[in-house]
Amino acid sequence: MSDREPDHGTDHGADGTTGAPAAPVTVFLVDDHALFRAGARTELENFADEVRVVGEAGSVAEAVAGIARARPQVVLLDVHMPDGGGAEVLRRVRPELPDVVFLALSVSDAAEDVIAVIRAGARGYVTKTISSRDLVRAVVRVADGDAVFSPRLAGFVLDAFADRPGSAPISDPELDLLTPRERDVLRLLARGYAYKEIASELFISVKTVETHVSSVLRKTQLSNRYELSRWASDRRLV
Repeated sequence: MSDREPDHGTDHGADGTTGAPAAPVTVFLVDDHALFRAGARTELENFADEVRVVGEAGSVAEAVAGIARARPQVVLLDVHMPDGGGAEVLRRVRPELPDVVFLALSVSDAAEDVIAVIRAGARGYVTKTISSRDLVRAVVRVADGDAVFSPRLAGFVLDAFADRPGSAPISDPELDLLTPRERDVLRLLARGYAYKEIASELFISVKTVETHVSSVLRKTQLSNRYELSRWASDRRLV
């Protein structure tokens, strides 16, 4: 994120009179990478007139507890985390705090990731290539009730939710057979991670990684990791 150009203007009414500036939108950061959270917080703090970070978390459990305490207006939510990801946070928080708005912020622009969190209740989805200025605008817009997506991602949502002639459904029977954790393992495997590296990244044992890979091979009826990598790439998992 970049483009640090905070606005320090004064709000004016329709009649040209000067009014009090709106209170900053309160934001809670959820991402399993502490370095990214620190950078995002620093960037957002450059726009203190518009947004205010009230908390952060690096796991699903921390996010659920922290959001309940902070009661933010908007949660900036990572999609992939070792213990369940953004969809799990949404599943656990939204029934208790329906007024909290979620904006997914991810490195992934894969259709299945976008659809999963929107179906779970997120109000928008932007990628981490977004500029700081545009991220702040997105936060303010979803707080105001708008839906916000990075370029081209909105098309995934339209195809998935709108009954339009000729639109391709966002579904894959083979992909739907995989559990969320199997998808996580497959995604890292396709990126060239060794089993030990996958285990470290997902906080599971090497034996568990092997079990997941065997299950994926069986479900996809493929024979080795190279075929799996090509299969994952075809479905934009990487």
